Amino acid sequence: MKNRIAFLLLFLATVTNLPAQNRDISYMTSGGKLHPLQAIMDIRHYTIALDVNIQQEAISGYTSIDLILSQPTDTLLFDLVHLLTVNKITANNKAVNFFQKDDYIFITDKAGFLPGNQTIKIEYGGKPPVAVKPPWNGGFTWTKDKSGNPWVAINCQLEGAKIYFPCKDHPSDEPNEGADLFITVPSGLIVAGPGLLQSTTKKKNNKTAFHWKTNYTISNYCILFNIGKYKVVSRTYTTIDGNKVPMEFYVLEKDVAHAAHVLDLRERDTRILEKYFGEYPWIKEKIGIGQVPNPGMEHQTMITYGDPFNYVNVAGQDYSANLFHEFGHEWWANKVTNKDWAHMWIQEGIDTYSEALFFRELTGEKGYDSMILAFRLDIENKKPLVQGEEVNSGDTYTGDVYTKGAFFMHALRYILGDSIFFPTLKQLATDTKYTYNNFVTTDDVEQLFSHQSGKILKPLFDFYLRTTNRIEILLIQSGTDEYRVLSLNTPMPLPVEIVTDAGVQKIILDKKPLIIKSKTLPVIDAGGNYFKKIIIL
Repeated sequence: MKNRIAFLLLFLATVTNLPAQNRDISYMTSGGKLHPLQAIMDIRHYTIALDVNIQQEAISGYTSIDLILSQPTDTLLFDLVHLLTVNKITANNKAVNFFQKDDYIFITDKAGFLPGNQTIKIEYGGKPPVAVKPPWNGGFTWTKDKSGNPWVAINCQLEGAKIYFPCKDHPSDEPNEGADLFITVPSGLIVAGPGLLQSTTKKKNNKTAFHWKTNYTISNYCILFNIGKYKVVSRTYTTIDGNKVPMEFYVLEKDVAHAAHVLDLRERDTRILEKYFGEYPWIKEKIGIGQVPNPGMEHQTMITYGDPFNYVNVAGQDYSANLFHEFGHEWWANKVTNKDWAHMWIQEGIDTYSEALFFRELTGEKGYDSMILAFRLDIENKKPLVQGEEVNSGDTYTGDVYTKGAFFMHALRYILGDSIFFPTLKQLATDTKYTYNNFVTTDDVEQLFSHQSGKILKPLFDFYLRTTNRIEILLIQSGTDEYRVLSLNTPMPLPVEIVTDAGVQKIILDKKPLIIKSKTLPVIDAGGNYFKKIIIL
């Protein structure tokens, strides 16, 4: 058995010292470099049992973690925000030594932990961090609805689930056997959670416990719950493959009149998303929506919705970008999950691209083009989308993971053509190699599209995603009604449309000059298919 005490002491000497009672967690991120003590753990299941004290804005209870160790160790390491105090830990029903340091729990045993199955039960409690600007700056939101009823929401994508339960907080490891949540709240309130509701149990002191269970693998930041004076409005949805799935909206009592329309929109949006990305991913559980007091999030099987039932009109139909985008994450984030936050653009960019596909369905290619233009204009391009490997959520997260990621998908469509692009995109969303228990990286996406297209696309992926370069195109007048067109830095030969006095012609743009005849100044890439810079000489 390898002794890790020396390594542990070195690690403790380098971690940041945090105030013992500081509710500001703006420093906190998820992912990053995977600690060796966590690399040897395969998380299989979480059981979270908590009593929520709304008046005190506090939680208490335990989390039980089932895991498999790949090698012996004398120390186990879990993440938990320093605001919560651990009271007791047992390993396989045996009390063990532990200590908390900043946002970590160290569990030690001189006899060591052997390879194989381990069950770690951690009893804890305290006041979790309060969200500053949910869902972007996460934590708990303790508020009341307009009727004065308690309303509680949790958001933790960028900070990680460690803000409220002990876990291995890294996107590369999800509990393959799902999670159970036993959440106790004051009677009269309802808990909305992931998976399927197993039971409600009356408890002492006028409380009710809700047992939610998901059997699917699930990201840590989706293992959470919301509390409110909810009514459940439901119907049955039949998927594109003929499976029947419950569709449920946990809506505040005062807003029940809006519920049917929201479910109508959800049905329509599901049809569109299934067309491009395959059947709804969680057919054994539900299509859930939970109303929350902040913009929505992609919490698996219980997508949250925070718009006050405001819509824009698209081709005579109501549309909520928030409602659609977060639901698209059921495919892109929840089913197809990045292995590392370094590749966050995959789930955010492709999901944002799906918004353009919505407009394509309702308004045709012109509506699609208008969304692509909006994405391109919003690109800030301050740093690459992919900055290496083992990058934390804070360093990765920018607006460009949405807009530049989406625009890149459009450029890929233009280069490859619909007959290759759309089937390959659907394969990425449906092939078990990339979904559920498996994770994806940028290289996985590139290799799939390269294989299906028969083109070497790595230079294009690297150019768009690993640099902040624009394609620079020179347009040089070389004579009367004659122009030379070439690119200074194109990563590969690219098709491009040029508008001349004779109309539109498509050329292959390369670093070799191409002669264009036109009595008018040629317009290069008038459709805006590339992230580019035109230099006219």
